[in-house]
Amino acid sequence: MAQRKATVTRDTLETQITVAVNLDGSGQSSFDTGIPFLEHMLDQIARHGLIDIDIVAKGDLHIDDHHTVEDIGITLGQAINKAVGDKKGIVRYGHAYVPLDEALSRVVIDFSGRPGLVYGVEYTRAAVGGFDVDLFLEFFQGFVNHALVTLHIDNLRGDNTHHQAETIFKAFGRAVRMALTADARMAGIMPSTKGVL
Repeated sequence: MAQRKATVTRDTLETQITVAVNLDGSGQSSFDTGIPFLEHMLDQIARHGLIDIDIVAKGDLHIDDHHTVEDIGITLGQAINKAVGDKKGIVRYGHAYVPLDEALSRVVIDFSGRPGLVYGVEYTRAAVGGFDVDLFLEFFQGFVNHALVTLHIDNLRGDNTHHQAETIFKAFGRAVRMALTADARMAGIMPSTKGVL
């Protein structure tokens, strides 16, 4: 399988973002976004997905975090879509259940070429350390629309909002890792009866 790396830059009047990914990495990451709690969650994707991720983002944080969080999701989605390539030989589907103390989340992903998000999450608080957790929906919607994946996220239980979010991001990383794993029995084969994804 060819090297699965990509770098994408997104430059708008609201944000300037560069994302570099290596889908066959070791989970190394570096972030410069100005949003510490988001960086903590992005680190879960890298570590549990074994994806090397570097993100530099400058956004209109003087207004709020919305544009920066959403646009990081968009740019990460574009980078992963570019790095995946033609999708031949990948498992395609991935899923994970991840607990953290009282919290439990399930994430299921399909690198289908069709963007779709089902987001079943009710946080117990509106914010963690000043970060508006509603913005995670915007992050995942941006990711889905540009990675061209179908993504189901369900927080099955949890009392601590930090735990709820962390189980979601850990499960997301692990589901992506499973879906993008090379399947030796599918080498060079498109994992679709349509012959295209």
